[in-house]
Amino acid sequence: MPPETILAFDTSAAQCAAALLCEGRISLKIEPMDKGQAERLVPLLEELLAAQGKTWADLTAIAVGTGPGNFTGVRISVATARGLALGLGVPAIGVTRLEATAYGHPLPVTVIEDARRGDVYVQRFTAEGAETAYLAKASDPAPLPQTGTGCDGLPAVVELVEAIARIAATRTGSPQPRPAPFYLRGADAAPPSDPPPLILDDAAL
Repeated sequence: MPPETILAFDTSAAQCAAALLCEGRISLKIEPMDKGQAERLVPLLEELLAAQGKTWADLTAIAVGTGPGNFTGVRISVATARGLALGLGVPAIGVTRLEATAYGHPLPVTVIEDARRGDVYVQRFTAEGAETAYLAKASDPAPLPQTGTGCDGLPAVVELVEAIARIAATRTGSPQPRPAPFYLRGADAAPPSDPPPLILDDAAL
């Protein structure tokens, strides 16, 4: 049986980040960018594979960061992961940004991440599993569980995209749901202000 080779990527923040995990060894390619992830992601993945002497056919799974994060960025990665998995005939495994942030820290740990607009994302992880993630006000004097270790501000154990790859590697032996964007807040985009078009039936013509 060929060694497990997992390609992970994430565009939920202002970057294109990819990791290739093969036989326990990780290779990374990370490029900061505020926009252009949709055009850059697949070429970046191809460059990472080529640098390690691998091709798309060598992959045994795709891993993808599902957010929370930039709405457009999350959709770019999730759609790409689904398309690649379908075309290659391999599983696609979604990993949230909060799971990846908690990776490697002693449990229990509470991840607190800036959600902007005065909010924070909060999720607690214990030996029994992950508790429900939620959105809290950063100004709340007690938005967090009172036990466990806060992960806010602590250095990451590994790069986020490497954590996504390594978490996915623990899930390849069991059926996984299709990756889907993990949102804790509604989209920023406002609905169009123009009235909808008037549709007439044939009798009115």
